[in-house]
Amino acid sequence: MQTRAILLLFATLPLTAAAQQPHAAWLASWSPALQTPEPQNALPDAALTGATLRQTVHLSLGGQAVRVVVANTFGTAPLHLGSARLALAGAPGSARILPDTSRTLTFDGATEVTIPAGAEYLSDPVPLAVKAHAELSISLFFSVPPRGQTGHPGSRTTSYLVPGDHTAEPDLPEALRVDHWYQLAAVEVLAPPGAATVVALGDSITDGRGSTTNGNDRWTDLLARRLTQAALPVAVVNKGIGGNHLLVDGLGPSALARFDRDVLATPGLHWLVVFEGINDLGGLALEPAATPADHAALVARMEGAYRQLVQRAHAHGVTVLGATLTPWIGSAYYHPEAASEADRRAVNDWIRAPGHFDAVLDLDRALRDPAQPDRLLPANDSGDHLHPSPAGYRAIANAIPLGLFAQPGAGAGRKSKK
Repeated sequence: MQTRAILLLFATLPLTAAAQQPHAAWLASWSPALQTPEPQNALPDAALTGATLRQTVHLSLGGQAVRVVVANTFGTAPLHLGSARLALAGAPGSARILPDTSRTLTFDGATEVTIPAGAEYLSDPVPLAVKAHAELSISLFFSVPPRGQTGHPGSRTTSYLVPGDHTAEPDLPEALRVDHWYQLAAVEVLAPPGAATVVALGDSITDGRGSTTNGNDRWTDLLARRLTQAALPVAVVNKGIGGNHLLVDGLGPSALARFDRDVLATPGLHWLVVFEGINDLGGLALEPAATPADHAALVARMEGAYRQLVQRAHAHGVTVLGATLTPWIGSAYYHPEAASEADRRAVNDWIRAPGHFDAVLDLDRALRDPAQPDRLLPANDSGDHLHPSPAGYRAIANAIPLGLFAQPGAGAGRKSKK
């Protein structure tokens, strides 16, 4: 009990002055959309038995201290962690850490924790100042594997797995490398006064399909850098899931189903970007027997889903930015024809219409080929005619007016539209 009390005292005492600063608050600086990993993306139980998993996350906003949220969100039994540590990473795409920044993670003063099934658990604050866009390394030791893994397959970031408790090791040169995240729900920072968070709710284009592994060049990363350069203390949280839909579960829960957990529960939330729907259109494009009535019904249901998201966000004082759906003709997966392209244009017309969203991000216009507006500009195309290239992601980030984020809480007190 004495050791536990000393650890808790160490974790909290250095933060007293910072926590007493006016308007200092804990904000989500990084937080992925969580799902049950598909079988091909899950780790074998044997590999997670008595093993260390070191994961790197890219913070969008800095702060005077950090804390980590560990996830057992989709677990079916309690999850036990034998130990955990964090440190600044030595370099992107490396298991190496900076040893002088290594800190023990504690939970209620203890160095181990058991997380109930379906729950998430917040660590004690760690007195480690971090800068915006820092690479943070988090090492978890699993004495036994999770029963029902929780993760984010589309990390575009390498994680490192090695047998034994090596959470304090400065490097893991023999580790198994996997490009997924597991059992991490968020990293929060004690942010400067006036800071706030924007959540990007989306599919694979937000998740970063076609971006550079370990390059942190998703459009959300690039937007965060623009905000930092403009001296706007705004965190950008990426809640994209590859293959995600507005209306139906598929690769991860639908946007409507995950909205409370992935959006409304985000600490510091002031703005929401809704950039989702192309997979709903694509699902119907794959149905050769779809009738004009089917197409009209899908468009109407998507518009209804957007209304639901806006109303639910407004009820919590959140400003909602609607992003138009980007070009997709030539997609090798969906093979959209005239009827499905007409659906995309109808949805975009609705998004652009006044009174539906608080502001519109016209990403369709930002990425399209002026000579063929139903197609991506070749420079913006990753090659599959659906997902942007790194240049396309830069075009998305550059198309978002930073003035939208100049006044945190612009939507505060807003109520649902009738």
